[in-house]
Amino acid sequence: MGTVVLSVIGGAVCLLAVLIIVWLASCYNRLVRQRNQVDAAWAQIDVQLKRRYDLIPNLVETVRGYAAHERGTLDAVIQARNSAVNAAGTPPANRAMAENALTQTLGRLFALAEAYPNLQANQNFLGLQSELANTEDKIAYARQFYNSAVQTYNTSTQSIPTNIVAGIGGFRARDLFQAMGDERGPVQVRF
Repeated sequence: MGTVVLSVIGGAVCLLAVLIIVWLASCYNRLVRQRNQVDAAWAQIDVQLKRRYDLIPNLVETVRGYAAHERGTLDAVIQARNSAVNAAGTPPANRAMAENALTQTLGRLFALAEAYPNLQANQNFLGLQSELANTEDKIAYARQFYNSAVQTYNTSTQSIPTNIVAGIGGFRARDLFQAMGDERGPVQVRF
């Protein structure tokens, strides 16, 4: 009878060990999926930001043809664009600051453009302005998707008991990509 009890206890211990291993593997795999989702979401932000960077020089050149004496604003837009491009590969907080500075200078560029009726009637300018507004919407959506993925991932890495697996597996919390202060929302574009 003693050997039967030991066999039952041994079987229960083995079953418990298997359940713990399965749970650990499940937690680890979920964290990997969530981390990969965060990385994929960040890549989508990067794609949209690069599209934005490509549109800006064409927009500046179009405005320059009509408002050549507004050199300060045009140079500020190019400088902000270059700073944003150089911020690629930095943490989201640094990248967000550079992007917010670019958004501010683009707002000044569009405000400047309102003073030039011929520019407002230029089809090339209107097309670029529309493409930029569309890209801004895509960036906002990509930021929202990224921040949602980060929130899910961070919640998993910080919740008990998954945080144990996260700590052992080297999963670290990620930063959100936030617009700063009054820069929340898309650039106001008027037609």
